[in-house]
Amino acid sequence: MQSVLHAAAMIPASIPSPDWSGFDIPLPWGTLRIHAYALCILLGIVAGLWLASVRWAKRGAPEGSVWDIAIWAIPFGIIGGRLYHVVSSPDAYFGPGFDGTGDLSLIPQLQRGGLGIWGAVLLGSLGAWIGCRRAGVKLSAFLDAAAPGLLLAQAIGRWGNYFNQELFGGPTTLPWGLQIDADNPNFPPGMAADTLFHPTFLYESLWNLAGVGILLLLDRKFRFRRGRLFCLYAVYYTLGRVWIEAMRIDDAEQINLFGITTRLNVWTSIFVLLGALAAFIILGLRKRTEPDTVYLPGREPSGTAAAADAEPAAAVDHDAASGLDDDPATVGGDARNGAAIKEPATVPAAVPAHSGDVHHSDSTVSNSGLRGNLPDNQSGPGHASAPAEASKDSTGGTNPATGAPGAGASGHQATGTAPEAEGTK
Repeated sequence: MQSVLHAAAMIPASIPSPDWSGFDIPLPWGTLRIHAYALCILLGIVAGLWLASVRWAKRGAPEGSVWDIAIWAIPFGIIGGRLYHVVSSPDAYFGPGFDGTGDLSLIPQLQRGGLGIWGAVLLGSLGAWIGCRRAGVKLSAFLDAAAPGLLLAQAIGRWGNYFNQELFGGPTTLPWGLQIDADNPNFPPGMAADTLFHPTFLYESLWNLAGVGILLLLDRKFRFRRGRLFCLYAVYYTLGRVWIEAMRIDDAEQINLFGITTRLNVWTSIFVLLGALAAFIILGLRKRTEPDTVYLPGREPSGTAAAADAEPAAAVDHDAASGLDDDPATVGGDARNGAAIKEPATVPAAVPAHSGDVHHSDSTVSNSGLRGNLPDNQSGPGHASAPAEASKDSTGGTNPATGAPGAGASGHQATGTAPEAEGTK
């Protein structure tokens, strides 16, 4: 018990600030700085692409197409994410109130941090659309496959904020409070050096990891298609982003709507949540008008089309091989030619004995005796047919009454009496 208490006492009552934020690679003309922030983003991209590629392959997508799409989506996403960050936090780049005192040269310096997820998703989707068109696949199918991987990439990438000591929340006394170096430019002025802050990067990372599992379970159970799983991703992420974003104390563009002034990212999350929820419902109400395939119309592999074309022919061959035909005239012709005709599996109705009854042309012929009498019914009573005479010779001269069913596989026939209403054996 004492050892447990001692171990608990050794657990730090806060999250320490990182000891490093990257490393240098010496080069002939200087050094190349590798930032931890960039490594987190890169690791998140790799992990997200791995999960997306596994799910994409299970959907029957062309091999390697996920990388053909990613080569367009990733650069577009990085550019879009940076542009959204610049718009949502413009003071450092344009100066307070756009007074021109900012530094525009900071815009391309991604290593300093600052990628807005909604700009990344917007322009990244545009790049993915270009890649999907070139690969001949549907964008909606790719977005559904990539949605859990996108959350995984965000969960890992958020740790870049930890190494940059940025985008933290307000002061807290919770045991998982985050330490920020007092000499860091992001440390809020006027606060004590030992102040702890809410680790919003950790909150969002854990929220996203839970979302990965939730999306995978929902997709396994309901098999969402046509972009609906991507809509659920947007609903889930923004639901967490609203309250996490509201906890932050870093400088951000403030927007007043409906008498409420709050950060631009909060309003963006609210509107995206409502839009994604509406899209999810509308897509669920629309009837599916095309098959569930990842391919664009007309871009399916040739082997798939050939297999589809071969199915009707195979069905026709099967019917022909069975020796059955729906046309009574054809059946009668086969009987007159002495062809062997299989007995159908259905049980026929009783056939009246008198010749005045009308036989419908689409009725099932149940045995060889009736098939042999079909020409008699067509040519009138009293006209003997060739099949009937052949049957008479083969059974020792006994001829069944007109309309009487023949015997089954045993070769016995009823003689001289009207048939009973019994099934064909």
